[in-house]
Amino acid sequence: MEIIAEIGQNHNGDISLAKELIHAAKENGADVAKFQLYNAKSLFPQEGNEWFEYNCQTEISRDQLNILVKECNKCGIEFMASPFDIERVQWLEEEQVKRYKIASRSIQDEALIRRICRTQKPIIASLGLWQENELPKIESPKEVSFLYCVCEYPTPLSHLNFSAVDFTNKYNGFSDHSEGTVASKIAISRGAKIIENHFTLDKKMHGPDHAGSMTTKELKDITDFRNDFQTALSFKSDDSKTYFSLNNKP
Repeated sequence: MEIIAEIGQNHNGDISLAKELIHAAKENGADVAKFQLYNAKSLFPQEGNEWFEYNCQTEISRDQLNILVKECNKCGIEFMASPFDIERVQWLEEEQVKRYKIASRSIQDEALIRRICRTQKPIIASLGLWQENELPKIESPKEVSFLYCVCEYPTPLSHLNFSAVDFTNKYNGFSDHSEGTVASKIAISRGAKIIENHFTLDKKMHGPDHAGSMTTKELKDITDFRNDFQTALSFKSDDSKTYFSLNNKP
């Protein structure tokens, strides 16, 4: 069961802040520090987009990518990214990443998905914008893990509809855009093996994602819950027999 700290754009274009976020993610129990790789002018609309300058500011260059990968390796946390074009898949191949994340907005980008599949590496895909009942057919030679996701920022708990979400046979995990830690904990308790959550050092920072992101305290709360949940599930039958014999002596 793993926790992905989605740093995304929350580094605000500051590599020093990005490094601080990487270390904070590791220190508070995350297994993965995740970023987004894009050409801002191609990916984001300019007209009517109040965050366009911010989007451009947070675009990660090729050299910055190398710095971030090295920083993750240094502190012992997996680097992961959602690439939004084929060129940036090549960047990630050059950095020898372990696996790929396909963002909700890319789930119907067939050319991008084919290129990622050709890397022959595991894939995690969010389905926030997938409208079909059946899962997407991603022809990958490696494992494809699908994340249940609702593309509302933030997502009201009443819109999650967890009672209809199958974390055993359909979805492998949950990409959480709700406030607080309740939704992630419910997903874990219902069988989610992957939890992805936006991550920030301060919800009041400038940027579109900070307010709906988990803080270091919330990340620690989720990872502690995950660890306790796994401990509770690991109770062995031998321990039960020992307890029974000690407490039922004649």
